[in-house]
Formats: sequence, structure tokens, C-alpha cells
Amino acid sequence: MAQSVKPAEGKLGVMVVGNGAVATTFMTGVLMARKGLAKPIGSMTQYDKIRVGKGADAKYLPYDQIVPMAKLDDIVFATWDVYPANAYESAINAEVLKEKDINPVKDELEAIVPMKAAFDHDYAKRLDGENYMKGATRWEMVENLRADIRNFKAAHNLNRVVVLWAASTEVYVPVDENVHYTLAALEAAMKADDRQHIAPSMCYAYAALSEGAPFIMGAPNTTVDIPAMWELSEKTGMPIAGKDFKTGQTLVKSGFAPIIGTRCLGLSGWFSTNILGNRDGLVLDEPANFRTKEVSKLSTLESILVPENQPDLYTNYFHKVRINYYPPRNDNKEGWDNIDIFGWMGYPMQIKINFLCRDSILAAPLCLDLVLLSDLAARAGRHGIQRFLSFFLKSPMHDYTQNEVPVNHLFQQYVMLKNALREMGGYEADEPID
Repeated sequence: MAQSVKPAEGKLGVMVVGNGAVATTFMTGVLMARKGLAKPIGSMTQYDKIRVGKGADAKYLPYDQIVPMAKLDDIVFATWDVYPANAYESAINAEVLKEKDINPVKDELEAIVPMKAAFDHDYAKRLDGENYMKGATRWEMVENLRADIRNFKAAHNLNRVVVLWAASTEVYVPVDENVHYTLAALEAAMKADDRQHIAPSMCYAYAALSEGAPFIMGAPNTTVDIPAMWELSEKTGMPIAGKDFKTGQTLVKSGFAPIIGTRCLGLSGWFSTNILGNRDGLVLDEPANFRTKEVSKLSTLESILVPENQPDLYTNYFHKVRINYYPPRNDNKEGWDNIDIFGWMGYPMQIKINFLCRDSILAAPLCLDLVLLSDLAARAGRHGIQRFLSFFLKSPMHDYTQNEVPVNHLFQQYVMLKNALREMGGYEADEPID
């Protein structure tokens, strides 16, 4: 085992921004799994095995036999939310899980009571909760959140903390070079209470990194996708990951588009639409919030099927993404993809995919994997953007200031994940990404 990775000693605090469907499904599942009452299906850290070594030395090992991973028993949860309901009440209200699958851990969930959120109504107009830091400036939000992290760590005698955003999509914040490109400019804007350029989520990320906690952005917000935050993560030696959990339709897209590309078939158009009825759907019904999501979802295809590489096949294809708020469906999201392709001599064909998924059931294992792998990265001394976590994310972070193109191809992302684990485990990173 690599000597550079510190052991996963003591308790790991997992502080979740948001206490809605995704957060409570994640927390309930972890608490149930460690009691042996449910299985953490969909979690790669709990199930996947990867090859280390070659030839006669090849072994297929679970992650925790390659690198030191925190165990489910080590996790202690906390949350921030604009609604005051505890995690048990929120899990019941979310109607994702059946009551019989929540009640065995009722006492533990009731003890998870949301702290006051750093919140600005202008960033999520559809949310009307009262449990937030009223009247706080952006810098006061940062200071309050830092105190929350310190107090939580002390109260539970925690060794380490990870902060995970599982809250709603904020209004789109375009990257502004004058504010977002340097840490000094970002801090000045926070202290000047520049509400236009500083989203509440940026206060969480700044607070987490400053308190020595990795930060994971599970929504498509601009939060850590800015050079100022990369600078802070390097300064504090903490990893950052983002953005937007890759759950349903984009998972299909990043896995299916390589079939078209590898088989050298042409693409005329790809139309994706979703119906969704949970709180995420409600927030995304606001056009300014949907814009943030649209930017994230549209980026997937363009880096897999590249016109410059294959002008005959991928020039001028039409790509459209829609999300429709439909309350009766609640958390049971439905994604339709209509894909118009063409083959030999230009003859057209169609592919239709209908994914009737459960948003939070797909997101919960991603939350677990991102938390455990970000904690691992921190103990391995990795800081800045964690590209090896792109597998779990819809719109992987990348250094666009250097014209870096993100890897969206699902199987190339998996190679990046496996190679990072091999390296951290003291093995050779022996699979090329090509």
C-alpha cells in the first residue's frame, strides 16, 4: 500500500448542504446499510473491484483493499437547510423511500436537525423556507458556516470532515474574470457583499476549504468551477469535485454516445427531455435556474462526438435538452431520448431510450462514493480539481482557462478513476486513456 496515503482513522463528518430527497435518501441508506438492513447497491466504493498488477500478478480487488477507505460505521451526518424539518421528517415528506425502510433508523435521523442555511431567495425563488441566516452578508455567511463546521467537528470528536452540496440548482452565475479569477478578488467581493457575483454556494465552498474539508458540488452551480476556488483549494491543500451528479439521462448519454462514435455512425440530432416532480424539478421550473442545468447537460455530447475529428459524421448535429416540472411524478424522473443517426450511404435511423429512473435512488450511491473518494484524495495529499471523480459527475470540472477539454466519455472516465486508485494504492497506473 502506498505510504503517501494517511490511514482513515477516527470519525468522518459528512456535512450535507440540503436536507431534501437526495440528502435524506443518502443518509437513510448509509444508516440502514451499516445496520445490515439494506444494501448500498449502486455504490462503486462498496461493490466495484478493479485490477491491480498485470499478467501473473493481476488481482481484482475491492477499493478498500487497494487504498485505506473510511467505513460506513465511521460516518457522522450533519445538514444545512432552509426548511427546519429534521432528516426523519424530511425523508418521510420526500416520499422516495417507504416508511418501513426509514423507521429502523428513525432515532438517528431525528437527531440530524438542519442548521441555518446560507441562503438568498434571489438564487432559488421557488424555495420559501425560513431556516436561514436572515440579513447575513456574504462574508457573515462564510464566518457562520466556518463556525458550524468547527462546532460539529468538536461536538462529535471528528477526525475529518467532507462537505457535500445536495441542494437545489442556483440561478446561473456567469464566470466574471474580475471577480472569479483570483482568490483575492473573490474574497474582496465576499467582503463587499457582492450578491450578484457571489452565490450562497460559494460561501459553503469557501468555508469548507478554509476549514480543511474537501468540497463536492452536486448541482450544476458555478461554485467551485472558477480559478479563485482552484487557488483556494491549492492553498488549503484540499480537493474539490464537481459538478452535478450524473444520475439518469446524462449517464445514459455518456455511456451510449461512445457506441455511436466507436461504431463510426453519424449523428443528426439528439433530443433529451425529462419530467420530474420533486423539489429539484420545482426549482428548475424557474428559467434562470434551468439555464444552469442546461449548460451542464449540453456539454456532455460535444466532447464525445467531436466535429473536428469526424466532419462527415458530426458536423451540425442538433442537440436539445428540456426539463419539465410535473408534480405527480415526484422523485420518479422519466427521461426520454430521441436520437437521429445515419449510417451507410447516409441512410437515416432512430434510437429511442426511455429511462424511468428514481432520481434520489441513483444519486445516493454517488453521494457516498464522492464523499469517501474525496476523503481519500485529501488523505493522499491531492488538492485542486479531482478529475478522477469525473465518472460521477455530469459536467466534469476542467481548466477552461487553458482550453482543457473535459473527458465526458464514460469508459474513459472509468479508466481515470481506476488509474487514480492504482496510483494511490502504490500500483502502476497502467491503463491508457485513448
